[in-house]
Amino acid sequence: MSTSYDNKWVQQITDLQHEDGSWGHFHTLSQPTRAQPMTTEQALRRLRILGLTKEDEPIARAIAYMQQNLKQPFPTVFHEKKHDSKTYGDLMLTTWIRLFDPNSETALVVANKWAKIISSAFKEGVYSNDSYVSAYEAEFVKMNPKAGCLADFVVFYQLALLPGLLSPEVESAMLDYILPHKRGIVYIYNSPVNVLPEVFASKNASWYLSAMELLAAYDSAPKKLGFVVKWLSDNRDVDGMWDMGAAAKDDIHFPLSDSWRKPENRRRDCTTRITKLIERLA
Repeated sequence: MSTSYDNKWVQQITDLQHEDGSWGHFHTLSQPTRAQPMTTEQALRRLRILGLTKEDEPIARAIAYMQQNLKQPFPTVFHEKKHDSKTYGDLMLTTWIRLFDPNSETALVVANKWAKIISSAFKEGVYSNDSYVSAYEAEFVKMNPKAGCLADFVVFYQLALLPGLLSPEVESAMLDYILPHKRGIVYIYNSPVNVLPEVFASKNASWYLSAMELLAAYDSAPKKLGFVVKWLSDNRDVDGMWDMGAAAKDDIHFPLSDSWRKPENRRRDCTTRITKLIERLA
């Protein structure tokens, strides 16, 4: 039985947690069922947005589950022929462990390998795909030409995994490469992130904020993302708050409060989220 929480969204999610600490299938792209309407990854993302930490019992159980799976010699959470399943599965597990526990020794084993790969890829100050592939194969296995999200590191997992592990020079060069990337950030935002959304009060703008929240974890972010702070400041209302509109509700990033029936709850949620981002970019 999960711990009782005041927020109804937290309670709904924790009530679905399995005895092993998971929520069934792991990967976001796995198909939910009526009995299991969300994946482990979806549950962890939503609970983190709602403010749960490794000190909360459901997250502690989930971390223990992920650490146990990380130690397995064969892939346990990801099965897809076009990828190296073990490498990709370990990447996903390590990322989510580090998001809740950046100092996890178990997760750092894999995270440091990716830090070496990215450092090699940017060792000349600009991205070299040849150096990336060579370093990847030195740490893992020969790269499959159809390796998908392993062949291109501008992906949620790699970018969420690496804060605090790169030199200032590598980190700066990496962000310069990411910002205009034509694919955006895979799993997060599918357009170049150096181009602001056309409509602020929209679901697309909320997804854009999620990309900025990801990049804001890097020390170089305040110097690179000043244009985002200006955009946010320009969209503050006359009361000094933000309102991204009812369309921004996606059941992932919003809502934070129990209901958006009252517009003031929506404005408060939007303001809370954006204020946190601006503080990280200050």
